[in-house]
Amino acid sequence: MRTESPHGPYDPFSYEVQEDPYPFYAWMRENAPVYHNAERGFYAVSRYEDVSTVLRDPKRFTNRNGISLEPSLWGPQAYKNVFFLALDPPDHAALRSLTAKDFTPRHVGKRTERIRELTRRRLDPLLEAGDTFDFAADFAAAVPNDVVCEMLGIPEADWDTIRFDTDLLTKRESDSDERSPETLAAAFRLATYYVHLVADIRKHPSDNLVSILCQANVKGVKLSDSEIIAFIFLIVSGGNESTGKLIGSSWYHGWAMPQVQRTGLGGRYGDWLNETLRYDNSSQMTSRTATEDVVLHDTLIPAGSRVVVLHASANRDHRVFENPDTFDIDRDTRKMLSFGAGPHHCLGGALAKVEMEIVLEEVAKEVESYEIDIAATARVHSAHQRGFQHLPTTVKRRGKSG
Repeated sequence: MRTESPHGPYDPFSYEVQEDPYPFYAWMRENAPVYHNAERGFYAVSRYEDVSTVLRDPKRFTNRNGISLEPSLWGPQAYKNVFFLALDPPDHAALRSLTAKDFTPRHVGKRTERIRELTRRRLDPLLEAGDTFDFAADFAAAVPNDVVCEMLGIPEADWDTIRFDTDLLTKRESDSDERSPETLAAAFRLATYYVHLVADIRKHPSDNLVSILCQANVKGVKLSDSEIIAFIFLIVSGGNESTGKLIGSSWYHGWAMPQVQRTGLGGRYGDWLNETLRYDNSSQMTSRTATEDVVLHDTLIPAGSRVVVLHASANRDHRVFENPDTFDIDRDTRKMLSFGAGPHHCLGGALAKVEMEIVLEEVAKEVESYEIDIAATARVHSAHQRGFQHLPTTVKRRGKSG
């Protein structure tokens, strides 16, 4: 058995891995199901069964040090950055429950028409301006950001600014795991903005998520401004990064596979996005800390070790999905782990799926087919997120010849 992939070491901060991580995952699943990167200091699990087990076992694999490999976001202080994502049950459930009802399928269903309105507000001006536009930057990333900003109570005039700075939070100019000065400046601007937002909403509460948190208490204790700000970062980043990039990836795979494009634009929006979720999820990984010595596949994961959980790899495991490297719009995707599993399954999963389906449906009302200028595309470089920053697209409108 080889000790290293023929593609090189698995390093999520490597641009080579970020461009196409799936050959690395495939090698690890078969040759090193518990992969150790000594230089970065983590163990990685890649098989479906192991990923599912770790996600569902907070006693042996805790969130207390956070879920990111970035040094600035990892450690006992992680709670300050990612709020309840850095907690385990029962503390995690107590905080998650404060806003969980707003993300249930029932409550999300009530927002359907508003999401459709926000989608058309982004799409219509693009189509009126011509048949060529940047599907990723000007549309796919904008709609989820608009939805979540409105839910939080962020004024509409600031939505694009919030999106711009949130995009910078994951931007990397090299293989380094450290944040760039540009990223740190964006984080500071957002934090300053959110400080003023929370102060204003405390004085003038309304019907939004931040108002709910400002008025909430857990076991008789009100949330601090810093806790609420951490929640805002979490929700905006989740909506902006994961959902927007998934929409863009659906679009890209529709271009790469014309039959998928025809079938998807023909009405099978849910199947199109579900298979994209499985095949090429925007969220590639999360992290945990081993609370005790754990042996998996004859490999010791010592207590205190960082454990990278590759749910994007699990979705390509042939033990669960037949022909996993084939994009199959007819596939049963119910077993996919794209939204996680266990107590930390994605809070916004139902909202994300509704947003994605509405976006594709509204585009399909206007667009018969499309082409992507592949030479001008650009991927986002992030250890945790996968997707496109730019997808220059030319569409053929329905009812138009030529």
